[in-house]
Amino acid sequence: MKTLSEHKCFEGVQGYYSHDSREIGLPMRFSVYQPPQARKHKLPVLYYLAGLTCTEETFMIKAGAQRFASKAGILLVAPDTSPRGANIPGEADSWDFGLGAGFYVDARREPWATHYRMYSYVTAELPGVIAEHFPADVGRQGIFGHSMGGHGALVCALRNPDRYRSLSALAPICAPMRCPWGQKAFRGYLGDDPSAWRDYDASELVKADPFPGPILIDQGMTDKFLAEQLHPEVFEAACKAAKQSLQMRRHPGYDHGYFFISTFVEDHLRHHAAQLGA
Repeated sequence: MKTLSEHKCFEGVQGYYSHDSREIGLPMRFSVYQPPQARKHKLPVLYYLAGLTCTEETFMIKAGAQRFASKAGILLVAPDTSPRGANIPGEADSWDFGLGAGFYVDARREPWATHYRMYSYVTAELPGVIAEHFPADVGRQGIFGHSMGGHGALVCALRNPDRYRSLSALAPICAPMRCPWGQKAFRGYLGDDPSAWRDYDASELVKADPFPGPILIDQGMTDKFLAEQLHPEVFEAACKAAKQSLQMRRHPGYDHGYFFISTFVEDHLRHHAAQLGA
């Protein structure tokens, strides 16, 4: 692991790092906030998955989550949103597919399958790196995210309830099989057969295997992507049918960006702290 930079923040350390990823086959960057309690003992870990076009820096710079993480004693971890340096033709041609848009899936279609393995990276490899290099209590892990990252968080936790004890999302892509962003990504990464897409659609996954704990979702009602891309009502209906504990909060006047996220991020950290015993 290579340290790129570290900065004192609320008596803890905000750091940016890179390592050679075996899943991705390329160097991957990630950020970690270590609260002051990390100097004394292992702490619960909360993973944040960012949305389209973002990097490992976006959440740590814009969300203001370190203030509460410092008080609660939670390690915050944010990976990059896609491989970098794969040099696949067309990789940077659109903002919603390729660079910055890995969609937290393990691609099956070439040329993406070799490097675009963000699902396995997030759920398996990155936690191992965190456990090796940081004071992480791997028995107390939570995950949340925004937009594409909210989709990723829901999928990662629903498919791995043994690895995550807490789950939430902000304006997530709730039913990617039904929206243009998801259909474009799934077709490009997974192929044309929609039956292969269900493994990465939270509204499909929760029907068969609900998450064992409560899920918190916040959604702004002036979000320009709400009607066409996000479909929280689909996930809400699937949770109701599956008897999944869900708190779906809708907020008039809030849009899709980090002003919305920064307004409600403390509520999400409190949700995770309660489930993780922080």
